[in-house]
Amino acid sequence: MGTFTVRRAVAAPAAQVWAILVDWPSHGRWVPFTTVTTTSASATGVGASFVGRSGIGPIGFDDPMVVTQWQPPGDDAAPGLCRIAKTGRIVLGDAEFSVTPLGPARCEVLWSENIEIVGVRRLPLAGRLNDLIGRLTFAAVIKKMAAEAEATQHGRA
Repeated sequence: MGTFTVRRAVAAPAAQVWAILVDWPSHGRWVPFTTVTTTSASATGVGASFVGRSGIGPIGFDDPMVVTQWQPPGDDAAPGLCRIAKTGRIVLGDAEFSVTPLGPARCEVLWSENIEIVGVRRLPLAGRLNDLIGRLTFAAVIKKMAAEAEATQHGRA
């Protein structure tokens, strides 16, 4: 298993950042070589499901996911929390993110994943490699998301 956590302060309100993060298809703008499609009737709340398709051309794999916990950030500075189960044949495990208000126009995003890639899990150092790649990839993903949220907040989008 690979486990990683990425933390980033964002100069935008928590509710706005939450809305961007739970717009599942928008993840395709930030995650390299990936498109995301909502597969449930509702894209929000517990039970919402979506699939990330990662690859180049015909070579790739699907990463189906379902939301298992849903608590948007509150007006009282309570953090928002979303947990996601990865239910595919290749990538297993779970992910979660929280969005914690740090004032009216700032928040902190904390993204964690505990994943396993089938067929790789028994290789020496597979967990550490998953951890390193996941941390580096999601640091870049959250940086792109934050830039988008901040540009929207400041009217540059």
